[in-house]
Amino acid sequence: MLQSLNGAGSAAVRTSRIIHSHFDVRNEPVSRQLLSWRERVGHVIDIVASRVQTEQPFYGAIDLFVVDDIVITDCWTDELMLERTIARISRDNVRSFAFHVFLEGGVVPSARRQGELCREGILALDMDQPIRMHRQACRVITLFAPGALLQQFIADPAALHGRVLQRASPMVRLIVQHVTALAERMGSVAIDEARRSLTATAQLLTAAFAQEAGLAGDARAAVRAAMFDKVRRYVQANLQDSDLSPESVLDALGLPRPTLYRLFQHEGGIGAYIRHLRLRQAADDLVRHPHLPVTDIAYGHGFKSASDFTRAFRRAYDMTPQDIRAMDNRFLHEWKPHV
Repeated sequence: MLQSLNGAGSAAVRTSRIIHSHFDVRNEPVSRQLLSWRERVGHVIDIVASRVQTEQPFYGAIDLFVVDDIVITDCWTDELMLERTIARISRDNVRSFAFHVFLEGGVVPSARRQGELCREGILALDMDQPIRMHRQACRVITLFAPGALLQQFIADPAALHGRVLQRASPMVRLIVQHVTALAERMGSVAIDEARRSLTATAQLLTAAFAQEAGLAGDARAAVRAAMFDKVRRYVQANLQDSDLSPESVLDALGLPRPTLYRLFQHEGGIGAYIRHLRLRQAADDLVRHPHLPVTDIAYGHGFKSASDFTRAFRRAYDMTPQDIRAMDNRFLHEWKPHV
């Protein structure tokens, strides 16, 4: 499962069989139920719990199926607080995208945008971005897919992070029914059928979110998607330039200001998008190059001073650049395959 979730590339080795595992805390002592669950899912996401909570009864069960670089899980749990911090992300290698299909219960995610309640709907998350969410007692089917697969429908899959498809839509209800049926027959299908079904389902989910985001579906959406991709590529190519700003993007690409704003409205604006990319890359460098001065990292990622960088980092991640370096390496040791 570790290799399947890391999103390191879509050209994964094709497997000859479906890998399946089942886990249930029912037979664990009460004092071990939540702890056992945390150990089981800790290679993907952290469970935030107090000592009192770990001593109370907890129910969790999960069926996991792995086919090449796609994973689907069918999970039942009591209420949980889940988190992936920027420090955790910079230390592990999970780079897939997760589509959470809630059949019962729901979640309030805290992505870069204001969290939107997802109850019996579908939530998209980029595992390469910070996550904190309060999940109700629920049954949720989750499909983990590599970014390369999603890019067939959307140039920048990261733009889907934190988006929600509400179940009130007829299209979403059909998708939920489809995903439910797929999860329930995964234990009895042949590997080739499973491969085709999982790939098609990942594409279906991506297309639905791209449609909701206004990046697919008609000629106008195609133009919007092309403009979004053009701006995204320009920003990434000039990210280390301290003069990169919304104004410089407007001047370089000749886009109308209202159009540029609408393209990145879901990110909080183009300025917020630029800042997020700079901080995300800087966080990786802080971990990977522990002896490189913070000032050098700040200037290297387009910040005009170390103090500006530190303030922006604290606002985004609730910690300073020094804090992320001071954290121990326990995240590296938590990564264990459970299949």
